[in-house]
Amino acid sequence: MVIDRLVQAVQTLGLEEGFHARFDHQQWGVLAHYLQPELVPRGTILIHYGEQGHSMFLLESGTLQAYVPDATKGRRRISILRPGAVCGELSLFGSAPRMAQVEAMSACSVWCLTRARFEELTQRQPTLAMELMRAAGGVAARRVRLHHERGVPLPC
Repeated sequence: MVIDRLVQAVQTLGLEEGFHARFDHQQWGVLAHYLQPELVPRGTILIHYGEQGHSMFLLESGTLQAYVPDATKGRRRISILRPGAVCGELSLFGSAPRMAQVEAMSACSVWCLTRARFEELTQRQPTLAMELMRAAGGVAARRVRLHHERGVPLPC
């Protein structure tokens, strides 16, 4: 299956960082039809801070860094994302501005889920969409908690 490398990355990433969707092999195959694979060159900004979010990304290979603007340092790195991680997950919950900038630290392979494709998924595969939302919500909750613990301000 085309998505096997992503599935392996998701399944091996640790609990604290991971996107823990409870999909079986067949469900990952169905989800693959809604995802668009993309190659992201090193140094490319995948997500721009403050822009409206319309896509979520699952990292198959490579390394991404997420950072926020910082008045004294210019920017403050808040995380390094490894294969199996997700970013941009809040775009599935609404169209608020992006809370961080995400840049490729190395050449990356990602799978993109646009909001439009997610809405199709909710209509055609509601159980799959619900599990995707549960897993994405879990990632978002862990990140909010981590930001709070580190004293990283969240936009209102």
